[in-house]
Amino acid sequence: MYREQTVAWSLTDSIISKVKDYFLLTKFTLSFLVVFSCMVGYLMAPRVNVDTAHILLLFVAGICIAGAANSFNQIIEKDTDALMRRTAGRPLPSGRMQIAEALTVAVLLTLVGLFILTVYFNQLAAWVSLLSLCLYAFVYTPWKRWNSLSVFVGAIPGALPPLIGWMAAGGGLTAGGISLFLLQFFWQFPHFWAIAWLAHDDYQRAGFKLLPGKGGRDVYTALLILSFTVMLILSNFLPYLLQVYGSFALSVGLFTGAYLLYRGWKLVEQRDQASARQLMFAAYIYFLAVQFAMLIDKI
Repeated sequence: MYREQTVAWSLTDSIISKVKDYFLLTKFTLSFLVVFSCMVGYLMAPRVNVDTAHILLLFVAGICIAGAANSFNQIIEKDTDALMRRTAGRPLPSGRMQIAEALTVAVLLTLVGLFILTVYFNQLAAWVSLLSLCLYAFVYTPWKRWNSLSVFVGAIPGALPPLIGWMAAGGGLTAGGISLFLLQFFWQFPHFWAIAWLAHDDYQRAGFKLLPGKGGRDVYTALLILSFTVMLILSNFLPYLLQVYGSFALSVGLFTGAYLLYRGWKLVEQRDQASARQLMFAAYIYFLAVQFAMLIDKI
C-alpha cells in the first residue's frame, strides 16, 4: 500500500513538473497578457458578435500562437539562455526537455491556433497571426545578436495582437484596428527598454544588443525612452479621433501616460536600476488601465 502511494505521488510530481515546464516553454504569463490585448481588440471592433464560445476560441487560438512563438524563441536561444541567470533554469538550457519535444509542442500549437482562426474566424486573422509568429521567432530572435534595431522589429509582433483581434471580429485592416496597433506599438519601447535596462548585464553575457545607441545605461537611452513615451501619449488621440473609444478612455490614457512620462524623466535624471524598475511597473499600469478603459468606453 505504501509503495503504491509512493509511486502515485512520484507520478503526480512528474506530471506537475512537466506541466510547469510547458508553462515556462510557452511563457504562459506573457502569452496571457498578449492574448488579453487580442481579446480587447476583438471586443473593440464595430458590430462584433459578442459570443462566449467565440471569445473562448479566440483565447485558445491566441494562447496557442503566442505559446508557439515563445517556444520557437527558446529553441533558437537554448545556448544563450544557458548563459543568463534569469533564463538558465528554463526547460531547454537546464536539460529537462529536449529540442525534439519542444519543437513538437511549438508546431502543434501553431497548427491548432491557425486551424481555430481559419475555421471559426477568418483567413486574414490567421495569416497575420502567422506573420506575427514568424517575425518574433525567426526575425526578432536572431536579430537581437546583431544590433539594437531588433527592438523595433520585435515591437511589430508585440503590437499585432489587438489588430489580430479586430480582424478576427471582422473589422478588417481598417484605420480603427491600425490605431490600436500603433497604441501598443509605441508602448513596447518604454516597457521593453526598461526591462532591457534592468537585465542589461545578463543580456550582455548572452551577446544581446537591446539598448539603443552604444548599448549602455546612459542618458541617450533614457532620453530615447522619454521620446517614445511622448509618442505613446500622442497615439492615444488617434483611436479617440476615429471614434474607437470615447473621452473617458482618452483621459485614462493621458493620465497614466503622464505618470509614465514622469517615471521616464526620473530615469533621465537618475539613470539607476530603481528608476528603471519603477518605469517598468508604470508601463504595466498604463497597459492594464488603458485596456480596461477602452472596453468600458467603446463607441
